[in-house]
Amino acid sequence: MQNDFKIERLGNQSCPKIIDLILPIQQIEFNVEIDLAAQPDLLDIEKYYDGSGGAFWGAMLNGELVGTIALIASPENQSATIRKMFVKKEFRGKELGLAQILFETLLAYSQKNTLNKVYLGTKDILQAACRFYERNGFQQIAMADLPAYFPRMAVDNVFYHINLAYSSWNKM
Repeated sequence: MQNDFKIERLGNQSCPKIIDLILPIQQIEFNVEIDLAAQPDLLDIEKYYDGSGGAFWGAMLNGELVGTIALIASPENQSATIRKMFVKKEFRGKELGLAQILFETLLAYSQKNTLNKVYLGTKDILQAACRFYERNGFQQIAMADLPAYFPRMAVDNVFYHINLAYSSWNKM
């Protein structure tokens, strides 16, 4: 099934599908207290992601959106922030490798655009996500050590970073 996934850039026309995927995962599956009002980026993908020099990708399977990942770029700082990495429950796991495919799409884009310093925030209750980031070379960073331009989500309490110029990703 892995080869059946199609990774594509998404724009504002995909906002309803993106919201329908992300909000239930956040609110129902993981009980994260966040709503659409706290995430205006989900209503204007092109402004928040493309407008920064980043992008928003979706994994499609037979016309259904089953995963997302997004990048907010900060080209003047040669850095980026990962956002909105979500995979529908039945498509998670190493067997399908969908999260890894999405992740590698984003990192390849970052390298191509010289966005070497990549940051992200998540919640400590999302242990599988934390292990995933760590397996991919990300190191935990204290909130106080984040750069001033990092677009922090209020619900995040664990933060990671990687410098692609000095990591194994530099060989991609």
